[in-house]
Amino acid sequence: MNDEIKKRTQETAKKLWTGGIKLDPPYLTWKEFDKDLANDLSMFITGNLYSRTVLTLPERQMAACAMLAALGASDELRLHVNAALNVGCDPKKLAEVFFQLAPYGGMPLVNKALEVFKEVLKGRGEWEAFKSTAK
Repeated sequence: MNDEIKKRTQETAKKLWTGGIKLDPPYLTWKEFDKDLANDLSMFITGNLYSRTVLTLPERQMAACAMLAALGASDELRLHVNAALNVGCDPKKLAEVFFQLAPYGGMPLVNKALEVFKEVLKGRGEWEAFKSTAK
């Protein structure tokens, strides 16, 4: 069972974290404090939760981006916006998710999320293409 979870963790992590801008995942920080716990957390989050098939990876990333934006967690949002784009999330839909924060969290969170989103798109070399398709 452990080998199966490790395999799912590696496969899912590769899809999420490979590509786009270079960002260090939180796993690297966790590992500095406790390698065994870092592995357990990674296998639970990436190997068990993120590899479930009830939601697709793009749907799961859209949800993660919405929640992180609502929390104002810019560092984690940066990582998950990049991952969302890596797994094929439509950038226009991501922008719409961030605008959806307005009635629930207020414009300061919308602005913060859009700034992070723009930064990631610029880092990936995708900002100009995105801008040219904006309404």
